[in-house]
Amino acid sequence: MYQRILVPIDGSATSMLGLDEAIRLARLTGGQIRLLNLVEDPTLSAGYASFAAYSGEVLPMLRQAGEEILEKGRATALAAGVAVDTQLFEGLATRLSEAVEQEVARWGADLVVLGTHGRRGASRFFLGSDAEQVLRSSPVPVLLVRTAAGGPATA
Repeated sequence: MYQRILVPIDGSATSMLGLDEAIRLARLTGGQIRLLNLVEDPTLSAGYASFAAYSGEVLPMLRQAGEEILEKGRATALAAGVAVDTQLFEGLATRLSEAVEQEVARWGADLVVLGTHGRRGASRFFLGSDAEQVLRSSPVPVLLVRTAAGGPATA
């Protein structure tokens, strides 16, 4: 059964639902969890003109936020009695799916658990879907945990 469960989290209520499900699975199987947070590159989406400003001011803030997200998730898993470690992934111009693929290979994960909004139609088209990309590219099974129908996730 699943012994190494990779859980990408971004601090959102949706990603924390994924963590909750991974904790339930790990408790059932005696498995362990690795939490993954991706420090994303805002220069692509926000249009920062200067890499120096980005690397000197923005990147340290993003790293700190990622570490805080990982620590919150780590505390949640430990409180549930699940073995957990964390990985901050700094992949400038890297998609979540690429980070997950690399971490699955490096750590030897046998399952990825990921919270998703479950968007359809135009909202999925315009907003993209990290979960869909992970599902398509992951070399191991992926469990998608959707938010409650008709409303935002609650953690």
